[in-house]
Parts: sequence; C-alpha cells; structure tokens
Amino acid sequence: MRIGVHPNNLHLRLASVWPGAFAGLNPIFVPYGEGRDTASLLESGAIHVGGTGSTPPIEADARGLHVEYVAASAPRPANGAIFVRADSDIGSVADLAGRKILLIDGSFHTYLLARSLEGEDLALGDVERIESGTRDSLTELLEGRVDAWVAMSPRLEKAIERTDLRLIVRCGATIPNRSLFWSLARIGLSPREIAGIASELARVGSEIATDPVRAAHLLAENDRSGIDAEAWERVVRARDFSVVPIDAAVLAEQQEEADTLFLHGHFDCAVAIGGPLEATK
Repeated sequence: MRIGVHPNNLHLRLASVWPGAFAGLNPIFVPYGEGRDTASLLESGAIHVGGTGSTPPIEADARGLHVEYVAASAPRPANGAIFVRADSDIGSVADLAGRKILLIDGSFHTYLLARSLEGEDLALGDVERIESGTRDSLTELLEGRVDAWVAMSPRLEKAIERTDLRLIVRCGATIPNRSLFWSLARIGLSPREIAGIASELARVGSEIATDPVRAAHLLAENDRSGIDAEAWERVVRARDFSVVPIDAAVLAEQQEEADTLFLHGHFDCAVAIGGPLEATK
C-alpha cells in the first residue's frame, strides 16, 4: 500500500513515523510537496491513497477522476483563519472587496474564503486571489504586497500570538474543515482495504491523542521548518485526531462545498460527488 504524505496532513505525517502504523497493509509512505498534487499522484499510480483538506478531492472529481472516499477526520474549526495587518483599514470580511488575498488556491482556503465572503453578499470574483506558492506568506502580508492572508496550522498558532496581525475570520462554524482520506476508483481498493485504512487511521489517531508529547517530538524531529516540540504540542493538543469511515453526512458536506464553489465561478461545471461531471453550459 503506497500512502501519500505531504507536510500539511499531520495525521499521515505522524502515521509515517508512528511505530507500527499500517503494519498490516505493508505500507510504503511516499512523501510529496503539497495536497493539491494528490490527484495527479493517484492518477499516475504513484500512491494508492492520500489525505488532504476537503477541496482537492472535489477538484479531482471536476477533472472526471472519480474519487473514492475512504475516511474523514472530525471537523477542525480551529485550523484555518484569515489575517490582516494590525494597522490595516480592513475591519471585517466586507472590507475585503477589491483586495488581494494570499492563499493556497484549490485547497480548503478557497472554500473558507468563499463562505466567508458569502456572509457579506460578496463572491470570490469580488477579491483578487493571489497564489502563495513558495512565497513567505507572513512577509508578503506584513510588507503590504497583499492585503489579507488565509493561514493554517502550524503557522496559524504563531500568527495568533503576533501583535502586528489581526484575525478577522476563524473557520469556526464557517466550514467543517475536515481532512479527507481518499483514492480513485481506477486504483481499485477493495472494501476490505478501505475498511482497514479507515480503521488504522482511527487507531493511530487515538494513540496520538493519548500521547501528544510523543507526537509533538516526532513532528519536531522530522520538521525542516524549525518549529519546536513545544509549538507542535500546542497544535496536536488543539486538534481532534479522531477519524470515521465515510458516511452520507460527509458526502453531503462535500456536495455542498462543490455546489458553493461552482456558484462562485471556481468551477465551470457543477460537480456531482461520487458521480460524473455534469455539464451545465
């Protein structure tokens, strides 16, 4: 079983170094750069399953790749936020109209931004989305090259502590912000394999929750960004690492996101979760 691991999925990052994780599936953990690469790696067969936020599998279905959902994390309301500079004239989401927003476009950042804007009768087209890429997002914001920044853990926790930044939106009830673990139908995971992956994700998650200090040290030892174990421990303790099999409620959440992003013009066609792309033009 080739399991994809990218830096922003802490569950799989920890599983890749957690003793005994996925032992019954003869795992090969395959590192890669970011969650938006998951679909292409699954398509090529480089990995058999991966984990991302909610948006990449919808992007994959929009490409006609026929996503096979495996499991889902609990909602993670604390894992995303929108910041502006402390001295900015942006006081609320309503003031984002016409402004430059730095984000990882095509990730859950896009959905968080879309739903936040909806609350002020705005749409994605009313702001300028700037892809963060390899930029230092914090520097881009502080030096005024962008007006707002969509941040996530672990940088989010550090950003909240800063006096030169101001938080204007937290995920909260805006979006569920789950991690989704998924594959493609073409890979042909059996029901037994899918159940085994979901069960092992849940087991490892339970052990992480029981021993957050160990989890934090494992993350720090394998982190090139210089984030220390103390900071990682705060991240781990703040996160619900429980995992559940996919059910109708999670699929309904995914469909709601797909419909929202279509209405905002992010997709040219409506996306049917678990089904083919439906042309509307």
